[in-house]
Amino acid sequence: MKLYYAPRTRSMRVFWALEEAGKPYEKELVDFKAGQHATPAYRAINPMQKVPALTDGEIAVAESAAICAYIAERYPEARLAPPPGDPKRGRYLQWMAFHANIEAAFVQKVAKVEIPSTTAGWGDFDRVFNVVDETLGQGGPWILGARFSVADVMIGGDLYFGSEGLKIVTLKPASAAYVARCKARPAFQRAQLLNQTGA
Repeated sequence: MKLYYAPRTRSMRVFWALEEAGKPYEKELVDFKAGQHATPAYRAINPMQKVPALTDGEIAVAESAAICAYIAERYPEARLAPPPGDPKRGRYLQWMAFHANIEAAFVQKVAKVEIPSTTAGWGDFDRVFNVVDETLGQGGPWILGARFSVADVMIGGDLYFGSEGLKIVTLKPASAAYVARCKARPAFQRAQLLNQTGA
């Protein structure tokens, strides 16, 4: 399994998922300044010419949520996702997709875009983060309850980035405590270092 990455990007999510899985993987730096993202070879892996991307033998996966879901299914023994048939599976899939609402809310806030909440697929900035906080306030400690999953990689990573990176999200108590739990995980700490340096 090989992760194609660039430092300080959404590769952090995949580093985190891989570190949680605890399985060996290779790292391949994609140098954007050198144009490596636009080569035919890399475009065959990720037509969007972005990172992260992952290969596993002949399998290629792009989009961080899809990659994290793939890792969870590839290594079921790591218990990073509820298996098919588990009552938590539906909410797991919901939260894996929910990160798109968070990213849209970030864009709305940063770009000061005014869209009626009935029209915008994500509703609005406040609703997105209120829904997350309300869910986390139901007992946790993780987004699905007692068990950590790659949905936490997606949601926890976005809350961390929005509050400490972009500094546009003021976390309410339940979300702040959740982000602190995420940051305390050794796999998160290793991923953060890898995402900063690639080393």
